[in-house]
Amino acid sequence: MSFIPNAKRYDDAMFRRSGRSGIVLPPISLGLWQNFGGVNVFETSRAVVRRAFDRGVTHFDLANNYGPPYGSAEESFGEILRKDFRGLRNELLISTKAGWDMWPGPYGLGGSRKYLLASLDESLARMGLQHVDIFYSHRPTVDTPLEETMGALVQAVRQGKALYVGISSYSPERTREAAQILKSEGVPLLIHQPSYSMLNRWVEKELLGTLEELGVGCIAFSALAQGLLTDKYLNGVPQNSRAKDGLWFQKEFLSEENLKRIRALNEIAEGRGQSLPQMAIAWVLRDKRVTSALIGARNVEQLDNSLDALKQLEFSPAELVEIDRYAQDAGIDLWKEARESAA
Repeated sequence: MSFIPNAKRYDDAMFRRSGRSGIVLPPISLGLWQNFGGVNVFETSRAVVRRAFDRGVTHFDLANNYGPPYGSAEESFGEILRKDFRGLRNELLISTKAGWDMWPGPYGLGGSRKYLLASLDESLARMGLQHVDIFYSHRPTVDTPLEETMGALVQAVRQGKALYVGISSYSPERTREAAQILKSEGVPLLIHQPSYSMLNRWVEKELLGTLEELGVGCIAFSALAQGLLTDKYLNGVPQNSRAKDGLWFQKEFLSEENLKRIRALNEIAEGRGQSLPQMAIAWVLRDKRVTSALIGARNVEQLDNSLDALKQLEFSPAELVEIDRYAQDAGIDLWKEARESAA
């Protein structure tokens, strides 16, 4: 059945400006990191993307190695674009990234010009696009000069393969350096994508202030702290939990101290009439320097639950004080080493 978008999708939609640019993003964007790969049910992924668009989500975020297997999220999204969004490309803001491992050998990861530009070409082919709206350096690297990495982003823009550029998981110092290099080439840094949640607050120390000063947007990923800030772990570890695989979710995350924090935060959310994930997303968006929060979704029901966070974004001073008692670093910043080693 052909997709007929909701004619009223923009009636109540909200948008936030990315820094001092001309681009606005929805306060909640859909990330295709998990649940959209070749191992997932295509029609479920398709239904989630359709529903997101119908509810005013215009930004879809990918990376070369999203799946699993690597590349399959872009392939699935490309098929969804062909089937459902042929005449709607100009209403979509699509981003992808390169930096983490993608293919074997020395040219399949990092920040080299060869890897970034070769990866972008493959991403465009998988999605069936002429260009992406944002192309990111997915992480800082110590073995490649920053000038080379930023030069590759500049080249992508000049080739017409990306309209804007961004960085992810860069330290405040490295962010300043990257922004200056890009500015000298006439290609402004549009946005930074850091991890940020109630249990991982590193961006508040310097990064948000740096981005505000530079006029750069911020789109937070892992607002639900790799799933910790859901109702999934309130009563133990379910059998189908990511805590079982140990890759992006380590058993140490479920310490008794962290579980106490999660349960306390859940009680605050209930008092606000929200689910815990809804409050977690709203909390990240409480700071106007945060342009958007990235979410994932296994199905339409989970997507709707997350998007309903927008129904209550305001916090009273008392609520924020109470949340601060439990919203503390929980040792879940998996990207810290990459960020600090290249600082």
